[in-house]
Amino acid sequence: MTAPAQAQSKAGVQTSLQAESPWLAVIGIGEDGIEGLTPAARTLISNAAVVYGGERHLTLAAELITGEAKPWPRPLKGAIPDIVARRGTAVAVLASGDPYLYGIGNRLARHVARDETIAVPAPSAFSLACARLGWSLADTATLTCCGRPIEALAPHLQPGRKLLVLSADETTPAAVAAYLSARGFGGSALHLLEALGGPGEKIRETTARDFSFVDVDRLNLLAIEVDAAPDAQVIPLASGLPDEFFENDGQLTKREIRAVTLSALAPRAGERFWDIGCGSGSVSIEWLLRHPANTATAIERDPERAARAARNATTLGVPHLEIVQGTAPEALADLPAPDAVFIGGGGQGDGVIEQAWAALRPGGRMVVNSVTLETEAKLIEALGTYGGTLTRLSVERLETIGTRHGFRPAMTVTQWVVVKP
Repeated sequence: MTAPAQAQSKAGVQTSLQAESPWLAVIGIGEDGIEGLTPAARTLISNAAVVYGGERHLTLAAELITGEAKPWPRPLKGAIPDIVARRGTAVAVLASGDPYLYGIGNRLARHVARDETIAVPAPSAFSLACARLGWSLADTATLTCCGRPIEALAPHLQPGRKLLVLSADETTPAAVAAYLSARGFGGSALHLLEALGGPGEKIRETTARDFSFVDVDRLNLLAIEVDAAPDAQVIPLASGLPDEFFENDGQLTKREIRAVTLSALAPRAGERFWDIGCGSGSVSIEWLLRHPANTATAIERDPERAARAARNATTLGVPHLEIVQGTAPEALADLPAPDAVFIGGGGQGDGVIEQAWAALRPGGRMVVNSVTLETEAKLIEALGTYGGTLTRLSVERLETIGTRHGFRPAMTVTQWVVVKP
């Protein structure tokens, strides 16, 4: 028998436990309600002094609840201190399917030690969807629109790929369909899966351009088979996106130089990046595209350029790019320490390199690009102080000259790359 079951009171409700014992039960419940729960999960709910969950979850489990039933507050994060304050009392938390898949389990894990928690997950909506459609979950991209913008789908819209997208509510499927159609993916097959695992389960098929369902259940997800028209806005997986992908006023690290710059920055999963003097935001956007766990802060003193960088980030599927409007080095003062720093043409004022270097984590990379002799002199000085390498990058593009053609050189870029010991 579990520790909570052994400690239950005569009334069937556990009232106290040692704080170091497993006192918090995180339980997944499906649309089939208590019928789908394991005996252990049922016991944990029955023995809990307090049961937290959404109104739907508490209704599904009402027959088992003998303690206090507490619906989630708004915002939900307000319940975390209350739960933590009950340490040593048997508490159960109900969630849809797998609580650790975009669920409350992840939040609680930041505040409650693993050995104080008992977790009993149910099949996730993604697992149920793949079972219904005969898809391989391992070969399918999984995303959520719960608390996240639809634009984050953009990098995943690769021809022939399959996506599973959790909806925020009944309006999400129509919004996703419209977004796909606007970007040239209107022919994508959509499978609308509603109330999976329950008596009201329903699966309907259409395409993004033909989506017309209005009676959508609030609990739903979309399965997408991506189909791209010839003019679809597919975001390549390589560094160095075409320059025309970025709205800009000329303040743009050009494609070839940008590809070399990203290579020198060497992004790794989960790292934080500073883009000082971001202009159009192209370098920080490509940093974020390298891995969904990456974060970036783009610093730009010009308000129009800062707004333009934010628009580019949204268009290219990384709306979580943080924009700081201000002048370096002052704007760097309160930012979290970076794992990599890029300083472009607009961010090379006095003291910027020094402050960025001081903030850079050990093992972090700094890349500075220059096109002027004055800044090149600063880079030579920085090379002597911090080490690293200097490289000159030159690109020539074919242009029309009257009735003939010739290569016109772009401005030579001097690039300083250094790794902090």
